[in-house]
Amino acid sequence: MAMEMTVTFPGGKKVDTRIGNHVIRTDQPVSNGGEDSAPSPFNLFLAAIGTCAGIYVAGFCQKRELPTDGISIRQRNHVDPETGVLARVELDILVPPSFPEKYREALVRVADQCAVKKAIQAQPVFEVKTVVAGA
Repeated sequence: MAMEMTVTFPGGKKVDTRIGNHVIRTDQPVSNGGEDSAPSPFNLFLAAIGTCAGIYVAGFCQKRELPTDGISIRQRNHVDPETGVLARVELDILVPPSFPEKYREALVRVADQCAVKKAIQAQPVFEVKTVVAGA
């Protein structure tokens, strides 16, 4: 199964991706020559990790009719200073004191099912090539 996305270049350092009916916009910070009008592609990638874990946490709570008010996820991204490569991602699920203790570890297990995290761990193969349009 393949899902297709189209990447376009609207100007400057902006790069957009069309996914179905949605357009995801990215830009670079001013320090990298952009206008900082949208997240950078790397920050968007990092946000996908936390939002993916978040949808699993939200679904867990909704299934059990637990309120999500006061629940948030704090994400810390650690980059190796020598290589500049992402080395570790920490996700803390913050719950209010009223959140049932019996579900706290279950939240960790469900967030750990994040499809984005699993895709990274699987180390997919990347194939990049040039194709002449219309050929």
